[in-house]
Amino acid sequence: MTTTEPITSAGRPGSERAARDPAPDPAGRGTGKVFFLTVLAAASVIFLYPFVWLVVASLKPRDRTFTDPFLPWPVPFRPENYVAVWDAAPMLTWLVNTVVVGVAAALTVTLSSAFVAFGFAYFRFPGRGIVFGSVLATMMLPAAVTLVPTFLIWNAAGLTGTQVPLWAGNLFGSAFYIFLLRQFLLGVPRYVFEAARVDGASYFDLFWRIALPLSRPALIIAFVFELKASWFDLMKPLIYLQDPALYTLPRGLKAVVDQFYQGGDPKWEIVLAASVVTTLPLIVIFFLGQRYFVQGIATTGRR
Repeated sequence: MTTTEPITSAGRPGSERAARDPAPDPAGRGTGKVFFLTVLAAASVIFLYPFVWLVVASLKPRDRTFTDPFLPWPVPFRPENYVAVWDAAPMLTWLVNTVVVGVAAALTVTLSSAFVAFGFAYFRFPGRGIVFGSVLATMMLPAAVTLVPTFLIWNAAGLTGTQVPLWAGNLFGSAFYIFLLRQFLLGVPRYVFEAARVDGASYFDLFWRIALPLSRPALIIAFVFELKASWFDLMKPLIYLQDPALYTLPRGLKAVVDQFYQGGDPKWEIVLAASVVTTLPLIVIFFLGQRYFVQGIATTGRR
């Protein structure tokens, strides 16, 4: 015996089931959307408040730096603090040093990691999974474990006291960026590389002419991540730099704080203004590369 769906007076099967299913509620969807936007706005305020406070406090006089923390506008308004920053320290020199070191570190780690990631994504060889797992395992090593051996290597090479140790270690790649770029390259159809091989392309041509252009969003992610990490890095400059002319912005900011404390007159308005000067370039760079940044995050790992 076969079962049939009930036939209504309109002659359409399944009308009773359709009648039982509630219709979408536009009002409910609108309420959910308003709730979601409210939560999103609240989270945005929480994340933005520290930076807003930093900017507002940097525009206050010294005796009111930490007063009225929830006031969205500095009272009284003192933009002269930013002029005093350039008089108190060689900020332009430190800014140039930071840009040079940051760009060198980001370029070297992006290219070297992309080269290794291409090897893991394209070549098939015995033990590939074990080797790749060993590379990823290095991420579990705390930085403090390799701090002393790394210093001894650079000291033996006679490069302590220079900016080279701040970026040259990136010539050997980074496990995190290797993983990131490998996952992106796995999403590139293999026949693209095989077609180029048939046309006579070498392995280096596959990397330089196909893999790099196609993985541009992921490369931009790696570049921005490493630029940010190098830009705000304080540990390496503290260890390797002694000449103030070679300081980066974080190292110089630390020197300014120490100088004010030793003098017994902590000029927090100048320190906060210097912190804003240090942070703003990275915000601008993020917004300039935001389209590629979001695209790379959305497509990395998709096969």
